[in-house]
Amino acid sequence: MVRLGGGAGRDAIVTQRGTDRPVVLIVEDEFLVRKPAAEIISAAGYDVVEGFDADAAIMILENRRDIRVIITDIEVSGSMNGLKLAHAVKHRWPPIHIIASSAYHASLENDLPAGSVFLPKPYTEHKIVGALRALTAPGPCAARPVNDAKAADLTLAQT
Repeated sequence: MVRLGGGAGRDAIVTQRGTDRPVVLIVEDEFLVRKPAAEIISAAGYDVVEGFDADAAIMILENRRDIRVIITDIEVSGSMNGLKLAHAVKHRWPPIHIIASSAYHASLENDLPAGSVFLPKPYTEHKIVGALRALTAPGPCAARPVNDAKAADLTLAQT
């Protein structure tokens, strides 16, 4: 694993590149939630990149082209919450699939970008791996950012 600066004293943990496994970015500021999720996802056959907050997630996405899925907590810290992060990601990197989760919201499916998945916390290993397998089924996925003013506004949006 490699550490990337996440700003404000935070780091992002990144797995080494070079495998054919789909790459999943987990954005969760609670270590005791993020670490077990990363282990479950890795054991299911995915490479995992960990972001501590929304700002680290944007930085990782700007520097990597292999992210297939982002899993974000709705109440994640940073300059935007997980809901705004989901919209920013879908706008700048449309091929990236989004899974959003929360222990405080029963459902946000209507507020998430089209095609996103909402999983209430606590989610089970079966549900998170099942959602990942459904989203990463064989097919083309080349995440490329969309660079325009609206995307920049979304990226810089404040909570």
